[in-house]
Amino acid sequence: MSLLDPGMDLTLRPMKYPQFFDRFKDAIKNTWTVEEVDLHTDLADLGKLSAAEQHLVSRLVAFFATGDTIVANNLVLNLYQHVNSPEGRLYLSRQLFEEAVHVQFYLNLLDTYVPDADQRAAAFAAVDNIPSIARKAEFCFKWIDSIFEMRTLESRADRKKFLLNLICFAACIEGLFFYGAFAYVYFLRSRGLLHGLASGTNWVFRDESMHMAFAFDVVDTVRREEPDLFDEQMREQVRDMLAEAVECEVQFAEDLLEQGVSGMSPADMREYLQHVADRRLAVLGLEPMYDSKNPFAFMELQDVQELSNFFERRVSAYQVGVTGTVRFDDDF
Repeated sequence: MSLLDPGMDLTLRPMKYPQFFDRFKDAIKNTWTVEEVDLHTDLADLGKLSAAEQHLVSRLVAFFATGDTIVANNLVLNLYQHVNSPEGRLYLSRQLFEEAVHVQFYLNLLDTYVPDADQRAAAFAAVDNIPSIARKAEFCFKWIDSIFEMRTLESRADRKKFLLNLICFAACIEGLFFYGAFAYVYFLRSRGLLHGLASGTNWVFRDESMHMAFAFDVVDTVRREEPDLFDEQMREQVRDMLAEAVECEVQFAEDLLEQGVSGMSPADMREYLQHVADRRLAVLGLEPMYDSKNPFAFMELQDVQELSNFFERRVSAYQVGVTGTVRFDDDF
């Protein structure tokens, strides 16, 4: 039996996919709560922002308002039922919890940064009313809908569609849309602003990195079990998907930065996003499309390289109940 065979395997002993169980245990070590993040320290900074920076933050908050809810919906509606591994479903259950924490964090962010009820409602409506955010939402919904009606993965074509959905949400949405958003947060932090938001983003960043690592583990497992699925047609579909995601995110960057933010330009963001996309392709064993470099020195500690041995090297930084400042390794 392979990982994507229809059914609901319940057997944890003997364990067929221990790597998924290890991911689950690592995720438990990264438990955090919204109450640990003090966003009120940011209120004074909000008053210091220029009009252009205020526009950037407003758009960023509007994206955060619904982004993780979309990811959670795909996990529940599409992913869980098709990963025929109790170890894998344990991890997906944990990921769903983390998505809920992210939703709560961004709700708290919205309530703190945007005290006006009408403006908060407008942020949630951004997926319909702000073109740059609506385009990203449409991209997400297109890939959710691509397998929504699929109850079992009976054919080779079904399994390829599932893999494309999984890769989309790992590489394009969590691995590109959110990584683009994190760059704005860390840019502001590099200027001494919004440290509360940056502190919470550190935790979200770690979660998202782990979500990607699990998804790519699933992809690697399926490729070993069914190597014929990842053919040239699918490779081209992955490249096209990432290219479209980059253009969606570039449009968002042009919106955020349209008033001119000193130290960050749409051209720089395009280069950064292309750099991230190439990293995602590398993890999937595909050639880079852009050969772009990371233009942001402030992102050196939050680089987009995957941390295959991160937990072995820095387990203490992830333990529940650890106090003090959490720092990233130099090669993060």
